[in-house]
Amino acid sequence: MARGGGSVFVCQSCGAAHPKWGGRCEACGAWNTLVEEAVSDGSARPALGRAGKRKLSLAPLAGETQSPPRRATAISEFDRVTGGGLVPGSALLIGGDPGIGKSTLLLQVAAALAQTHAVIYISGEEAIDQLRLRAERLGLRDAPVQLAAATAVAEIGTTLDAPRSADIVIVDSVQTLFVEELDSAPGTVAQVRAASQVLIRLAKRHGFVLLLVGHVTKEGMIAGPKVLEHMVDTVLYFEGERGHQFRILRSVKNRFGPADEIGVFEMSDAGLREVANPSALFLAERERDVAGSAVFAGIEGSRPVLVEIQALIAPTAFAAPRRAVVGWDSARLAMILAVLEARCGMAFGTCDVFLNVAGGLRIAEPAADLAVAAALASAALARPLPADTVVFGEIGLAGEVRAVARTDARLKEAAKLGFGAAIVPARRQKTAPTGLPLTEVARVADLLALLRRPPPGARGAAGDKRRAVHG
Repeated sequence: MARGGGSVFVCQSCGAAHPKWGGRCEACGAWNTLVEEAVSDGSARPALGRAGKRKLSLAPLAGETQSPPRRATAISEFDRVTGGGLVPGSALLIGGDPGIGKSTLLLQVAAALAQTHAVIYISGEEAIDQLRLRAERLGLRDAPVQLAAATAVAEIGTTLDAPRSADIVIVDSVQTLFVEELDSAPGTVAQVRAASQVLIRLAKRHGFVLLLVGHVTKEGMIAGPKVLEHMVDTVLYFEGERGHQFRILRSVKNRFGPADEIGVFEMSDAGLREVANPSALFLAERERDVAGSAVFAGIEGSRPVLVEIQALIAPTAFAAPRRAVVGWDSARLAMILAVLEARCGMAFGTCDVFLNVAGGLRIAEPAADLAVAAALASAALARPLPADTVVFGEIGLAGEVRAVARTDARLKEAAKLGFGAAIVPARRQKTAPTGLPLTEVARVADLLALLRRPPPGARGAAGDKRRAVHG
């Protein structure tokens, strides 16, 4: 197999090299991931000549710098996630589940940029006719986008290795590319790493924007070596549920803008449509006065987002009760349940617990702890929260409620959408700048006391009923 230099066995999960095959990778512990790959004998390795002996040119930290130029796409949600537009010479990696809409999004981006820039769309998975059919379905058939169907990196490199060959290059996907000098199959660690290096080097040399599509594993991570995410400038994840119309474009790394920014799209027959106000859309179908529902005021990047958290508690018929979570961390749910049992005297050991973040959004920040606890307690006590109240705060293992960042931005978003009150961690300022009434809780037990409190007018109504019964 090897061409004079022998071979090694490379783990397709972490990229570690082993001298012989084994069932389990010693570096990451994955099973059946070692694949034999050829290595060179070192004769082609460049020697350290005169260029390696030159002294580095050092520059002071203080100095004037200019912001990199941007190429806006006119798709505001995409520009928000990328930091205001695409930077010439940068490389972006976009990952997501199969069929989630990655190719649709990039074709819309290509059509928007092709009005003012030279755009090349290279597909290794679809034929040109398939791309044309998708463009016709999206109403983009007249966009001046140049198409190509290729998987050989040598052919792609020859096409792009020229000044002003293109301004934007989209490659779908990097796992289909192969370098002829390597004997391994496309999609392996060596092929993905080598193909990406060639394309990124061309993008830096000629100044075009490179957008790479990456497959994901069953765990949701981008397939291939982890070094691929270090090589590119920006890593984006396209998230969403198959049966849901909402799609979330999330930035997890961006050298030219903020990370953890999100863009919200809605899948329709005409492609992906932008959602300018995701909070209103996430709460559009919310049922009011229902036990087990709480509105969480969260922060995604620089954007405040309001989303409904739903909880359902039902008696179990099994020895081990179920804990099902959609859109949140299951380990975090176990912690909140333990705090409610140990610090507040609630019992969930004989109940199935289901938790759902409505709208398909995935929440990662600890500020959702208090909203989750409110939804769980509301479902367990069969007492709905006030429909015009938002909840946020972090919960500690001692049952304390801790303050979270950017409280004012969360409250302003809630006031803009018509909410009239908020349950928040204890803070020095008693009223927010928006004038929204605040109910401060220092411990989770304070939240339960609010839920157990009878609603206004309930005691008077009960007394009137007793008087009517006794005549």
